[in-house]
This record gives sequence, structure tokens and C-alpha cells, in this order.
Amino acid sequence: MTTLQSLFLGALQGVTEFLPVSSSGHLLLLRRIFGLSEIPLLYDVLLHVSTLVVIFLVFRRRIVAVLRALFVWLRRPRAVPNEADKDNLTLAWQILLISAVTAVPGLIISRLEPQLAGCPRLVPLLLITTGLLLFATAFARGEKGTPDLRLPALLVIGLAQGLGVLPGISRSGITIAAALFCGLKREQAGELSFLIAIPAVLGALLLQLREAGDLLARVSPAALSAGILCAFVVGLLSLLLLLRLVRRGHLWVFGLYLVPMGLVIALSF
Repeated sequence: MTTLQSLFLGALQGVTEFLPVSSSGHLLLLRRIFGLSEIPLLYDVLLHVSTLVVIFLVFRRRIVAVLRALFVWLRRPRAVPNEADKDNLTLAWQILLISAVTAVPGLIISRLEPQLAGCPRLVPLLLITTGLLLFATAFARGEKGTPDLRLPALLVIGLAQGLGVLPGISRSGITIAAALFCGLKREQAGELSFLIAIPAVLGALLLQLREAGDLLARVSPAALSAGILCAFVVGLLSLLLLLRLVRRGHLWVFGLYLVPMGLVIALSF
């Protein structure tokens, strides 16, 4: 892999990780165009970690508040928390539950990766599916806050995030859509989608660390660093754009890209 190819892949990751158009599907397609099918999956995971830093940066106040509430609860579990700490503590447990549910389909799909890689028509089909799902969000009218989510809604969001591992399914798109369909307000649906990405991406990193030696043998440190840095810069701009579109209820516009693109790719095979 050349440094220029890594820059392209990093830029693509930065755009598609946050904009709901499936980063895994686009990375898989660009890998094939570049002839980089032998690059370990850990490379993609490291690009995800780069965009994870963006999430920490954008949502730093909320993350600090949640960690603070957890720390206070651990020190004094019987103390009555104030309203803000209560909501943040509830959010912490919700994230943990969603992450536990996510692990089930996520692990199953990861074990099926060799078979999925041999099904080139799967990516365009799932891109179309994601596009249709985003179109449907135009009709979602949620009024709930995050603390109001009950167990069935958390299970649905967790399963949705697990399906986001599939190449062609956008993790951000399917989780935001699931939260909206469960009645969550738009702004809080966007925030929850990216907060639950933190344990998901870290879990994927732990699963792929065994490929570290193979990755460094195939990708130079310069190329790897270029891709990671590019993913961070482009990802920051993409996340800020997406949050604005979610607040305005314009998530559906990405379906105008995904459905035609999926059809074109499907017809090209």
C-alpha cells in the first residue's frame, strides 16, 4: 500500500464513518479497486479508532459527565444522585446494555467474514437497504429523551448496531434510524448513536490486534500514519455536518446517494 492509497482510504473512512453511507462497504470497494485485498482488517479498525478520537472530541462534555456520574455512584452507591447525574448514570447503563446486545450479531457476522467476502453482490444490496431505511426516517417523529428508553428499545438499537458490521450497512445510519423509530428525539438519537460506537470500536480493535505484526509487514508506518491522520481530519468535518443534518431531520437525503449507487454497483457485476 502506498501513502497516497492510504490517504484516499483514510479520507473515505473519515467521510463514511459518520455520514450514513457505510464505511465498511466503501472501504471494501476501494480496496478492490486498489487491489489491496490482502491488507489485514486491522488497518480498517485503526481507521475506525482514528474517527473514534473524533467522537471523544465532539462529545467530550457528555462523556466526562457520564464517567463522573459513574465514579460518584461507585464511591457512594446508596447516595441519591442529582437529576443530571441520574440521567448520565442511566445513559451509562444503557450504553453497556446496548453494547452487550451488539456483541451477539457482531461476533456471528465477524466469523462469517470469509463467506461474506465471497459474495460481491451483498454490498450493493445492503447499500440499497440502508438507503431505503434512511428514506423511512423522514417519517419518524420521536419525542422521547434518552432516559425514557425502555428495554425493548435498547435491544432493538443494540441489534441494529450489531448488523452495522455488515459491509453496506451504515452503523451510524442504522443506529440513528433505530433510535428514531423507537421514539427518540433527533438530536439525542445522533448523540446516542456515536456514544455506543465507543465500546463497539474498542471491542473490534481488541479482536483484531493479533494481526498487528502482519499489518506492519504490509503497510509502512508512513502510509499507516497518513491514513489515520486523514481519517481524523475528514471525520471531524463529517461528524459536525451529520449532526446538523440529523437535527434538521434531513437524514433521508443520503438515501438519494445510496440507492442509485447500490443499483449501479449491482448491475456492474
